[in-house]
Amino acid sequence: MKVNLKNEYPFSPNYLEINNHKMHYLDEGDKNAPVILMVHGNPTWSFYYRNLVKDLRKNYRVIVPDHIGCGLSDKPQDFSYTIKAHTQNLSTLLKHLEIDEYHLIVHDWGGPIGVGNAISAPEKVKGLVILNTSLFYVDKLPWQINLSRMPILGEFLLRGLNFFSIGAYFMAITQAKKRTKETYAAYTQPYNSWENRIAVHRFVQEIPLEPTHPTRAFLLNLDSHTHLFNNTPTLILWGDKDFVFTPQDFCTEFESRFPHAEVHHFPNAGHYVLEDADEEILPLVRDFLGGLSSG
Repeated sequence: MKVNLKNEYPFSPNYLEINNHKMHYLDEGDKNAPVILMVHGNPTWSFYYRNLVKDLRKNYRVIVPDHIGCGLSDKPQDFSYTIKAHTQNLSTLLKHLEIDEYHLIVHDWGGPIGVGNAISAPEKVKGLVILNTSLFYVDKLPWQINLSRMPILGEFLLRGLNFFSIGAYFMAITQAKKRTKETYAAYTQPYNSWENRIAVHRFVQEIPLEPTHPTRAFLLNLDSHTHLFNNTPTLILWGDKDFVFTPQDFCTEFESRFPHAEVHHFPNAGHYVLEDADEEILPLVRDFLGGLSSG
């Protein structure tokens, strides 16, 4: 049974056709205001950023795409679903919207996609907010990821049983009070069939466990370009109960690469840090962006 998400997600839909596939995106706030681009990961969609959008659209133009295969975008069975393809789609959207400069907020696979697009023109990024993601390869992943990558079994679990979306919901939101029927519906309804779970499965296949995996080269190249943002104001917000992007293995790597960053840890928040700690994060993001505007 579907749950009405209008109160949680009170936004107008926008679509851009890319190679005969419709890409859904939010475009909220004053079109002449400074732009904030938010890029989601797997298995989420623009819903993940809803509270930031509702707050920040008062003073900014907020753009949040759903990757092809995710959220309210088309879910074609013949799309490549590589990280490179998602990055190219993001570039196409920004060119379509004629965005010249922006603040960038990234989470999960949104990190490689958003920053992967930005390295071609790093001067356009006026501020960077990092939420539980990676821009590099770390050879420390939990058994659930390896299980999800297994041939045949992985596809059955992810596309047949929705193992990844449902499992992520309960493991990535650590605060039980934050789990409601509305949020559960929002994170699972877009992926309600074998066909509609194709991107969820392909994103997991994009995790470069093998040394020869194409995404390994993508991440190595991305890591070699993180220095391009040495002068970019950066805010790192980390959910320390993340069972994948653990603070000791991932956040410490970010802190070594971005020593100029302002860093905040949330000890009781999981991978979906915006779900667990939104009340604490909203003012931090607002103040960070406001400081850039006043400066």
